[in-house]
Amino acid sequence: MNERRSITILGATGSVGGSTLDLIRRDRGAWDVVALTAHSNVDDLARLAREFGAQLAVIGEEHRLGDLREALAGSDVEAAAGAQALCEAAARPADIAVAAIVGCAGLAPVMAAIERGGTVALANKEALVSAGEVMTRAVERHGARLLPVDSEHNAIFQCLAGNSLDDVRWITLTASGGPLRLVGDLDSVTPAQAVAHPNWDMGAKISVDSATMFNKGLELIEAHHLFPVGLDRFRIVVHPQSVIHSMVEYRDGSTLAQLGPSDMRVPIASCLAWPERMDTPCEPLDLAAIGELSFFAPDEERFPATRLAREAAEAGGAAPAVLNAANEVAVAAFLAGQIKFSRISSLVAQVLDGGNLPPAPQSLEDVLMLDRAARTRASNLLETG
Repeated sequence: MNERRSITILGATGSVGGSTLDLIRRDRGAWDVVALTAHSNVDDLARLAREFGAQLAVIGEEHRLGDLREALAGSDVEAAAGAQALCEAAARPADIAVAAIVGCAGLAPVMAAIERGGTVALANKEALVSAGEVMTRAVERHGARLLPVDSEHNAIFQCLAGNSLDDVRWITLTASGGPLRLVGDLDSVTPAQAVAHPNWDMGAKISVDSATMFNKGLELIEAHHLFPVGLDRFRIVVHPQSVIHSMVEYRDGSTLAQLGPSDMRVPIASCLAWPERMDTPCEPLDLAAIGELSFFAPDEERFPATRLAREAAEAGGAAPAVLNAANEVAVAAFLAGQIKFSRISSLVAQVLDGGNLPPAPQSLEDVLMLDRAARTRASNLLETG
């Protein structure tokens, strides 16, 4: 990259935000930081805003505005707080906005970034899982560009470069299988075990999703919106080494695979530099040292999340948003020690099986109403056992 560019990072203190800032820090002269946001971590947000000379810092928790202003005292950084301020940060002019707020809390800021009509590097999978058609219609309407940050979707994006979706026979998402693939008794799994991912350094929620395989199920729904080849052309394979991040097979029998280290800085760099390339500090792959690459079919009896996600995607309408909301409630309950690990998937299935799902959401407001209703039902089911 030769031109100086501007960037906003929504979720700057999380895992993806930290990896993005690490890349920017290594080529500081190439970037102007417009806005940084965080949910509640005032100290880290203020420190990063000072370090990178951000124009604006936004804390999601509105009552922390005073703390943020105090932490930024004497700097030129503007401080703001609350949900509306997050959306205003996303709407500020920037060459690229990195959307890395986890969960449905990121939906409105992602939409604001899309409505700005620029480039959005999307790391919030819930945006397309819960609001896929709403978001994709907005992308088309406002002339925005979505670049996928998730390693699997970024791998597909790279494998599709210069090719037509019409020529695609299969898209294969790879899954590490998480830390519990070989664990016998899932009922006894602790939160510490579930978040101890063998390959990736991720936040607690995403790590648990990887352990249940819900992460791959959500990625399947997201990929269905990003790369509309039809659900019947998507496959999932378990690949414990996490070296191949996804594969695309074409009708002539050629299969293109994207390989790379298990480091989010690789797909983030792909988005930041697109359509060019940029340096990263990641060690190159040593295939001889890795020795072998193995693949297995998912065990959907022990880990039913991918089956539930595919069924929700096939049902369409409100089902994906309900699945996502129920999963967020279930994961939070597991991390809090309220339910067993195996209860996560069964709770999601209960919420989906409740029947009387509302019609497909037509707006972001519809999606958020669906999300609230599904969370309420999931919470009620938790209370009744």
